[in-house]
Amino acid sequence: MEDQQNNTLTEARSELSNLTIRDLFYKYIRFIPVFVLSVALALFGAYGYLRYSTEIYSTTGTLLLKADQKQGGSSDKFDDLFGGSKGFNIQNEIEVLKSKALMARVVEKKDLQYNYYVKGKIKTINIYKTGPFRLVATDLTDSTQPFSLKIKFKDNNSFTVNGDNTTYSFNKFFKTAHGTFQLVRNNQNGLSKDYTVDYAPTFSAAGKFTGAINVAPKIGGTGIVNISMQGTNPVQCADIVNQLMEDYGNFTKELKNKAADQMIDWINVRMDSLGKELDIAQNNLRRYSEENNLMDLELQQSTYLNNISESDKTINEQIVLLNTADFLLSYLKDKKNEYATLPVLSTFGLQDPTLSGLIGGYNIQQNKRNGLLESNVASSHPFVLELNDQIKKSKESIFESIGNLQRSINRQISEVKRNSNEDLGELQDLRYKSKDYIELKRQVDNKQLLFNVLQSKKEETSISRASNIANTQIVESAYISGTPIKPNRRSIQMMSILIGLLIPALIIFGGEMLNDKVSTRFDVEKITTAPILSEIGHSYSDEVLVVNKTTRSMVAEQFRIIRSNLQYVIGKADRFTLLVTSSFSGEGKSFLSTNLGAVMALAGKKTVILEFDIRKPKVLSGLKMSKGPGITNFLIGKSELSDIIRKVPDTENLYVIGCGPIPPNPSELLLNENVVELFDQLKKEFEVVIVDTAPVGMVSDAQTLSKFVDSTLYMVRQGHTFKKQITLIDEYYVQNKLPKVAIVINDVKLRSGYGYYGYGRYGYGYGYGYGSYYEEEAPPPGFFERMLTYLNPLKWFSKK
Repeated sequence: MEDQQNNTLTEARSELSNLTIRDLFYKYIRFIPVFVLSVALALFGAYGYLRYSTEIYSTTGTLLLKADQKQGGSSDKFDDLFGGSKGFNIQNEIEVLKSKALMARVVEKKDLQYNYYVKGKIKTINIYKTGPFRLVATDLTDSTQPFSLKIKFKDNNSFTVNGDNTTYSFNKFFKTAHGTFQLVRNNQNGLSKDYTVDYAPTFSAAGKFTGAINVAPKIGGTGIVNISMQGTNPVQCADIVNQLMEDYGNFTKELKNKAADQMIDWINVRMDSLGKELDIAQNNLRRYSEENNLMDLELQQSTYLNNISESDKTINEQIVLLNTADFLLSYLKDKKNEYATLPVLSTFGLQDPTLSGLIGGYNIQQNKRNGLLESNVASSHPFVLELNDQIKKSKESIFESIGNLQRSINRQISEVKRNSNEDLGELQDLRYKSKDYIELKRQVDNKQLLFNVLQSKKEETSISRASNIANTQIVESAYISGTPIKPNRRSIQMMSILIGLLIPALIIFGGEMLNDKVSTRFDVEKITTAPILSEIGHSYSDEVLVVNKTTRSMVAEQFRIIRSNLQYVIGKADRFTLLVTSSFSGEGKSFLSTNLGAVMALAGKKTVILEFDIRKPKVLSGLKMSKGPGITNFLIGKSELSDIIRKVPDTENLYVIGCGPIPPNPSELLLNENVVELFDQLKKEFEVVIVDTAPVGMVSDAQTLSKFVDSTLYMVRQGHTFKKQITLIDEYYVQNKLPKVAIVINDVKLRSGYGYYGYGRYGYGYGYGYGSYYEEEAPPPGFFERMLTYLNPLKWFSKK
């Protein structure tokens, strides 16, 4: 059972969520005139803003930044020393482009210290290059202070300055507190009346224009950048951007020229110093060479070494000859070789002709003797003995000759050794001298080499400087745009429409969000599943009883609808008792009880109304009936029931029982057993019993009386009942604390506007008006209602 109830609640709220869109539509569509008026005012404000706001223009130029390329293929460290090999960083270059120093060059070249404005009725316009005159300053009092000159023309040739009564004319000098000036006429442009010339120091003007410059890479990873600027004059913006790109190129060229000039200056100074040092070193080397007879050190060393080598060779050769001579002596002195022949001296390399002749004769004598002996001549033969004497004498001559040869060789060896020792001494002296000579020669060579390098670098740098070009290329010059970017007409218009719709929507929506009271039937249905019996519109009648035989007002008809809808709550019972309650006072319980009783009486049912709101009874006063004995009298046993039942005047079948005197203990009084007797007798005598009780949210009277009734009509008043109090109704309904709870929404107001709002899903009065089915009871509309009616577009196109 509980699951079925939850499913029913879910389905009901799902249906309500679908109805919310329509609910919102009907809720806000009636404010269309307000939205139309708000949008119209917003568009009018947008028109005024667009008409008189200062227009902002934008222009963009594209610049290619190139890395500095080394020229001449230099591989030394000069570029590093003088900044020529600086790495390329595009962010560094962007900061240079945005620097005040670079912009100051632009300001000076374009004379941007002076800005010219023409004053209109509402706004002031920048007339850069289009003004009718040009201000020439011949003498400034203080060039570091900004100032303004307000020039007002009296006619085409005369003007005043800063409100002074003195009149000046074109091309004439005039003096102010800021200096001496002259206005030069530009005949190409006409004159207006009021002008302003603003002067700013160069760096102040540069700072202002720098703030309007934006530099950003066009494509990541490349050296192409976009330089854009926003300002009030498109020509000025384009001139500044183009001049900035040109000056940046010149600036990079100047930097390279400056580096080259610094290098050349340094080289010149260094070459002068180095040239003097080279002269000193060369003189020292020449003087040392002359003093030490050093013509050619290497050649001299080679000569001495060759002499020593030749001497050693000669000594070795002479030693060989000396050994040969010794061999001959030992050979001749050997007894075994007494009569042997000697070898030829040339065989041993001895070239002495005397010795050779003696050896030749000795060998002939030996051969003769050997020939005689071989011929069997006896050794004692005289010829043999004679030859022996001759051989002995020849041998003595040979000994003497060899001795002479040995002495000659020894003398030659001694001479050669002496010469070799002399050469060796000279060579050793030369080695000591060469050490100083080489040091002096090294100094000369090093300085000469460095001098040559500097001279070569100077020529290379001079050539490079002459061929220097800027490290930039203007890809696209800034153009003059005639279309402002601010204010954006379409964006402003769209925004004004949006604001025109948003402001009233926020006000209305904010009012709804802050409104914690019930405004529509859906506010109730979203919180509780208790059935809504009907809705009662706002009554403009001065009478509480609005239902009678002749009334056709909308409120009266709504009570008749309640009478019809009651069959779905209590069924087909002919006799029933109804309890009317609410959350708190002022929600229309007595109004509902009175008129519901009247509409039931008009249906032929004998009806009685019980004024059980003992604390604040209102039924009798609403019917304009006097007070008298009532319920409290009956409950305490001081009156009979017949004595307290009173007939309502001019209404058949309708009776009322008043409250009677207000007791000090109403809640305890309702616990009296006479209450049971009261309801028993009334149910027998009357077909319909209506109990107007106290608010259930404030006291317990209604719950005490609920056991005597068949159904409970719970009052909810539009704009009066808090939404959080609907949860109390849902609690009574779900937990069955009150029998057959049904909700009646009271005081529902029909709002002027388009369609229906406020009367739930049935749309009472929609499309028909009061004149067709209901009697008119609405008060005359106020000014706001008349304005909304006049602005109703549906009315403009409706047929009359």
